[in-house]
Amino acid sequence: MKLLRKNQTVNYTDRQRRLIWRICALVLDYPHPRTLVMLPDLVEASHELPTPVGDQLRKFCDHATHADPLVLAQHYVETFDLRRRSSLHLTYYAYGDTRKRGGALLMMKQAYRRAGVVMDEQELPDYLPVVLEFSATTDPLAGGRILARHRAVLELLRLSLHESESPYADILDALCSTLRPLTTTDRAEIQVLAADGPPEEEVGLDPYAIDPTLHDNAQLLPTPAFPTGGPQ
Repeated sequence: MKLLRKNQTVNYTDRQRRLIWRICALVLDYPHPRTLVMLPDLVEASHELPTPVGDQLRKFCDHATHADPLVLAQHYVETFDLRRRSSLHLTYYAYGDTRKRGGALLMMKQAYRRAGVVMDEQELPDYLPVVLEFSATTDPLAGGRILARHRAVLELLRLSLHESESPYADILDALCSTLRPLTTTDRAEIQVLAADGPPEEEVGLDPYAIDPTLHDNAQLLPTPAFPTGGPQ
């Protein structure tokens, strides 16, 4: 896979970075009707952001607004569920569906728990929209560390979306502009992941399980949401 020109990291304010993460969390989730009705609010909120990131987010929102919902949903499934190099599950790239992935998922789950939240049992903790929602609304430092740890994966996802000419490439451009610059190590990891792809050993995720012993005061991390009035 040919590397595109590296995105430039921008010095966003904390509010701007969290706003970008929250908008990305919403539009990278499956395009449910409840999300699509929020698009005007997302466009309005994006005007707080500098160029080019605000333009990138509005470009996708405009596409999603005018697209046939069924076509948009079909493209989403074809892009993120059926292509191994454009999965939204961050640990899948390095581990596939092998047992080693369970440990990586558990580390993410523990990061959420330390922040006082627990995952919805219907979703794995490495699902990018959930990581972004956590980063935007709960713990930007812990969430930012998760994103930085998967910098090479996010760049590979960005490149894959550009290669397939997906409208979602604009969203990954916006997201990656909030992250640290790529290192030599990142670039080497990208080349390995692109060449080898995720491991294909199908052994399940037995070591990873939802812990039934939750703290009484733990808060459930929701599916990405955008309350009326925009991010706080």
